[in-house]
Amino acid sequence: MSVRNILMIFFAIFLVVNGGCGIYSFSGASTEGLKSVSIQYFQNRASLVQPGLSQTLTDALSDKCKAQTSLNIINGLGDANFEGEISDYSTRPLTVSADATAAMNRFTITVKVKFTNSADPEKSFEESFSRYEDYPSTSDLTDVEAELSRKITEMIVEDIFNRAFVNW
Repeated sequence: MSVRNILMIFFAIFLVVNGGCGIYSFSGASTEGLKSVSIQYFQNRASLVQPGLSQTLTDALSDKCKAQTSLNIINGLGDANFEGEISDYSTRPLTVSADATAAMNRFTITVKVKFTNSADPEKSFEESFSRYEDYPSTSDLTDVEAELSRKITEMIVEDIFNRAFVNW
């Protein structure tokens, strides 16, 4: 067996041992001192309520934590806990064309999040996360809403997860 093969085996063992320890994952998520995470249902308190968005957001954050950490997802309160609400769900004209009509519209979702890290309270936070997608005014919101909501929710969940667990 060559030295190169031996080094590759040791490296593989190192990755397996350290990858499953719950301190650091390949995603860059740092969960040191944490064994569990809980995700409370995100209520939709926006002036315009989209049915199902609360469940979609809550499930997406839970799925992200399952896929990117080794933390146990529990009901109640975990060592790490997410809670919050959808505070804005809106569309607004963005640019105006020569005939004074909107050429582009901006669709925005904002989520207020309270994250509690019982192992390291300094990593706890309360913050709003907002993302948007622009769409042509020639499109009706109902025609593009599902796809835009999916994209925005995905970006917001990524932002929330990174703020909580990825400390670059």
